[in-house]
Amino acid sequence: MTHPGVLVISHGSRDKEWVRLVDEAVEAAASTLTAGGVPVVSSFLEIVEGRLIQDGIDELLAAGVRELLVLPLFVSSGSTHVDDIMQAFGQPPVSARRAGDFAEPFRIGEARIHPGLPIDDDPEIVDLLLANIAELTLNQEREALLLIGHGSREAVFHGRYRRTLKRLADLLVTRGGYARAETAMLLPDQAACRLGAMRRKRPDEAVIVVPLFLSSGYFTSHVIPSRLDGLEYRYNGRSMLPHPFVAKWMERQMTEWLNKLEGNG
Repeated sequence: MTHPGVLVISHGSRDKEWVRLVDEAVEAAASTLTAGGVPVVSSFLEIVEGRLIQDGIDELLAAGVRELLVLPLFVSSGSTHVDDIMQAFGQPPVSARRAGDFAEPFRIGEARIHPGLPIDDDPEIVDLLLANIAELTLNQEREALLLIGHGSREAVFHGRYRRTLKRLADLLVTRGGYARAETAMLLPDQAACRLGAMRRKRPDEAVIVVPLFLSSGYFTSHVIPSRLDGLEYRYNGRSMLPHPFVAKWMERQMTEWLNKLEGNG
């Protein structure tokens, strides 16, 4: 008996609504697995007391889990948090950057770790983003998109974030029929410069700003609008949650891993 379990890890927030949306998505994604006796726990990198990563590990170990899927519910593999988390689970670093989130490795007992991957440019998330901006779309052939993500100043992670954003932007144009799409990061601060250049180059095109964030909050409601203050664009601030595609993405990751684990068993 393999005794599998899943630990979903997201960033965490002081906003209770942010946490609630994540929990509801995890619960929806896990319903089939938990009904079959496979425990799934939602945990957080920081802030949410009593529900941090080690708390989630301890809960799963107490339930007898010996094969543990660690699923990072982050939008991009360009997040340094994902690397920090995986290093604390004993995985090799992806760059020479020193891990900053954890002083000590996680206590995992006899469990074997199976590292999952962030969302990145998953096709289901492209559908989600297109649904989010549908209400802002009037004539795709005369509209451009500006996809904005958190980003990173660290070279390796900056490159990963840039590739994720670029692939998503290309897919949004191909599948949504928009005239073009550009990308920008908040870290470093690129948004206003990129939007200004888009407006100057083709002033006849309307620009729809597409935030690439897991849940609505400080970055979608304050940071992006403040960075773009005084510029002309369309924006509704919609994030990935509470769209059901996020739960579907998690369910697929969990199910594929479990099927593979059972096949190898």
